Amino acid sequence: MVVDEIIVVDTGSTDGTQDICRKYGAKVLEIPWENSFAKARNAGLQVAKGEWILWLDADEIVQEEKPGVLRQAVSASKGDAFFMKMIHYTGSKKEHASRHSAYRSGQIRLFRNKKGFRFLRDIHEVLQWPATVSGDVTVPLLPVHIHHLGYMDDAIQRKQKALRNLRLLRHERKQSKQDPWCDYHLANEFFRAKQLEHAFKLVNQAMKGFLTTKQPPPSICYKLKFDILFQHGSMRGAWPGIARAIQIYPNYVDLHFYKGVFLMEHGLYAEAVKVFEYCLEIGDNQWEHFSEQGMGSFYAFHFLGQCMERMGKAHESLVYDYTASSIHASHFAQKREVVL
Repeated sequence: MVVDEIIVVDTGSTDGTQDICRKYGAKVLEIPWENSFAKARNAGLQVAKGEWILWLDADEIVQEEKPGVLRQAVSASKGDAFFMKMIHYTGSKKEHASRHSAYRSGQIRLFRNKKGFRFLRDIHEVLQWPATVSGDVTVPLLPVHIHHLGYMDDAIQRKQKALRNLRLLRHERKQSKQDPWCDYHLANEFFRAKQLEHAFKLVNQAMKGFLTTKQPPPSICYKLKFDILFQHGSMRGAWPGIARAIQIYPNYVDLHFYKGVFLMEHGLYAEAVKVFEYCLEIGDNQWEHFSEQGMGSFYAFHFLGQCMERMGKAHESLVYDYTASSIHASHFAQKREVVL
């Protein structure tokens, strides 16, 4: 067993969840739902007895790359926290979850108990680093994956979740008007709902809020902004913002990918080819930023094929398209035949 103690915080389930959890030896903490995920998590921290806390949601699954990695890491560690590799799956059918249709990120999911770590924000809660623990140390990344299936709900569940999220975010925004994270998360909800103009306004508002506090907007803000422009078919308006973003986050493959799209849309195909080739060089094994799978592989190959086609290089275009579809055939439904 990976852990010594399991604590499940239940805020009012009625489907037999508690009985199932107790069957597997979990301690179930029943508390009323107070419209705050952070409060629920902090309630669990108060009763945890172990030296280390591994926190998970109900729609997440832990997978060690090698058995025993977690225990080995904490037994040898002099630090207070670890990043883990998050894989956020998309789509509608959980049984068809694929890493080709997913996002990646690194999150602190393991930290020492009784050190003062606390969760903040009612929704999209974050772990607050305690003042008693130095924030200057490098937090290591563990070879442990957490598979997140929460983005794979069916349409009705997604709509219900979106309405709940909007309600909580609007309430939190009233309580903390100076927090640009609220504007970012609201923008993200409107982006998922295909309300692109409203999402674009809010993400720009969030970025302005971060700049007002003299801190660069987080990389995820830039990604959302260019995601919106890409979906809207407006990548021509991405300059010079995308160049500034790359200066701040030079290793973020998604930003380089969108730079390539911008260059391609302006007819600068040779320059775009160099950028997409650089995306392949960076690859798809980043965990520092919230990154879409394929930006450093099949998407880059696909757009290399697009560039070659527009440059009149039919053979090269077919080769790149075939490579893209061989990596992720279901995304590129019409696989072309390469004539060698």
